[in-house]
Amino acid sequence: MTIIHARVDERLIHGQVATIWTRLVRADRIFVVNDKAIKSEMQIGALKLARPQGIKLTIASVRRALITLKSGKYENENVFVLTNNIRDMRELIDGGVKLDRVNVGNVAPHEGAKSIKASVYLNEQDEVDIKAMINAGVEVTAQMVPTESDASITTFLK
Repeated sequence: MTIIHARVDERLIHGQVATIWTRLVRADRIFVVNDKAIKSEMQIGALKLARPQGIKLTIASVRRALITLKSGKYENENVFVLTNNIRDMRELIDGGVKLDRVNVGNVAPHEGAKSIKASVYLNEQDEVDIKAMINAGVEVTAQMVPTESDASITTFLK
């Protein structure tokens, strides 16, 4: 399996992911990793509706995603991994999923978070998780849309 793109976007599958990112990275499958989504029939239905035509979709908890992503189940596919928060992405990396790069696209305001750029709000734990991913050898960028610079997220951290 080739993970061709990994993105943190609290909206999960939405217009930009469905129409721009998925085509740009030439994904065959979107792999949504979110513990809450798998427990919500409404969220599952919304993700299925938002999935671009011709693109396969997997929705899994972090634990199930670790098993599936490391098993080689989608060995012949280009997989786009999508989490809605930084912690879940870090858990994938800490659990042994090999990623070269993570794109932080959209993280909404949440408890203790400050804006580091338009559309990205981080709290102390988010910054700890980002630094852990970087220390694990993963390049972490902050890029909402492909036309923006894909600068390292560290350039936005103070």
